[in-house]
Amino acid sequence: MKYPTLIIASILFISFLGNVTFGTEDTPKPNIIFFLVDDLGWSDVGCYGSKFHETPNIDQLAKEGMKFDNAYATCHVCSPSRASILTGKYPARTNLTEWLGGRPERNYEKLHSAKKLMSLPDDEITLAETLKKHGYATANYGKAHLRKDPKTYGFDEAITGWVRSYYYPFSPQYTKTLPSKKGDYYTDKLTDAAIDFIERNKDRPFFVHLEHFAVHDPIQGRKDLVEKYRKKLEKTAKPKGLEYILEPNPDGPSISKNELKELRENDSLKMHQDKRVWWVKQRQDNVEFAGMLEATDQSLGRIRTKLNDLGLAENTIVIFTSDNGGMSASNQYRGINHPRKQLDSRFASSNLPLRGAKGWNYEGGVRVPLIVHWPGQIKANTMSHAVVTGTDYYPTLLKMLGLPLLPKQHVDGKSFLPALRGEQHERGAIYWHFPHYSNHGYQSPGGAVRFGHYKLLEYFENGNVQLFDLQNDIGEQNDLSKSKPDITKKLLKMLHDWRKEVDAKMPQLKTASNSSKN
Repeated sequence: MKYPTLIIASILFISFLGNVTFGTEDTPKPNIIFFLVDDLGWSDVGCYGSKFHETPNIDQLAKEGMKFDNAYATCHVCSPSRASILTGKYPARTNLTEWLGGRPERNYEKLHSAKKLMSLPDDEITLAETLKKHGYATANYGKAHLRKDPKTYGFDEAITGWVRSYYYPFSPQYTKTLPSKKGDYYTDKLTDAAIDFIERNKDRPFFVHLEHFAVHDPIQGRKDLVEKYRKKLEKTAKPKGLEYILEPNPDGPSISKNELKELRENDSLKMHQDKRVWWVKQRQDNVEFAGMLEATDQSLGRIRTKLNDLGLAENTIVIFTSDNGGMSASNQYRGINHPRKQLDSRFASSNLPLRGAKGWNYEGGVRVPLIVHWPGQIKANTMSHAVVTGTDYYPTLLKMLGLPLLPKQHVDGKSFLPALRGEQHERGAIYWHFPHYSNHGYQSPGGAVRFGHYKLLEYFENGNVQLFDLQNDIGEQNDLSKSKPDITKKLLKMLHDWRKEVDAKMPQLKTASNSSKN
């Protein structure tokens, strides 16, 4: 009887072992909320310096996580930036270099736009596909803007499309996918959908790619919040200085102060088009935009509350960022000699102290807020000065999850896990390539490189360059290209060598034989 007793005891012990968790192998995989805001400027958020916008939930996330002050989008417009997050590749490498479907060419432009893709390539193994392979439930809500149903590149569920109005009805695409009624606000309904997905998948790891359409135009705040900011603005002292300034094209002839003064007084489309100048907003006082942003902030708060209620907060990574800089320069040319209501519908906010806006390679177009919350792994209320760009999320998340890297896929990404651990992180150079004209300025197509604290911009019409020391000149006002020729030469060579490496497509000069080319 001795041996059967031992056998039974062994079976019971083995069964017991099967129910015990050892090491990290059986630890539940962390969930991921990638909270991507559209057109959110670096300085639009309270914890990044805004005095007018109120973003308590975003600010709280920063207090509990790590805030980055040198985070960048890979492009100053949406589609290329979004593709980089999912592929780990620069837009120049995938040839998805412009927002889809793009801006028509104008007769007065000197260059033809470079050839480009019009959708996310089928052969890309996206972050969503990789996570799905490892057992994650995946969802994409909001502005995917990659010309295909997100289910074709790794998402189990998707509710996406363009927004014509933030108040119901939002647009025809959402008639069946986002059931709503009169008075409903789009940002709130999209949040409802994300919360529903979280509840349905609470017992398995999930990746929610919440790509809010806010704070993209149409600039329509939620009415209760707009009224709040209207009252706040009435009590706010009017700031000194110009509300709008004119930015000239750095690739053209210089414009004197007198000429700029004349152009400010004569705000006509043709004259500004001929002189290649564009209005840029200098104040954060748009009550409609402020209402949009606080509604988006509340979305983050609601999602974090749900994670807490379900007992998932301590095992969920939250990444908060933007796809490009803020729209302080209007979408297509808009003059400023109009009523305030019209101006608020055309100019979202101010990116100061950064220069420029969405659509430009200045910091205002590409530097974005980034907050990472990883409970138990990141020291709370910390700031990282590490340089990070959109290609880096793919390998970083895989590292955070303990999953194998795919270096042939996220070839341009560098994991910033060391920075999250509070360690030194030297990413190396980051690059931009936009061989098109933008909706948001008369600047030439061009590219840029940041290496260390220097940033060089190159323009493709006339080959002009600018060099800035971002450590001492975050507003990019002091061009050092002539006074520091060695650094200019070095960074220009790096930019040219990189374009060859990734086979970046370049714009073509218009000639008599190809002037009608699209």
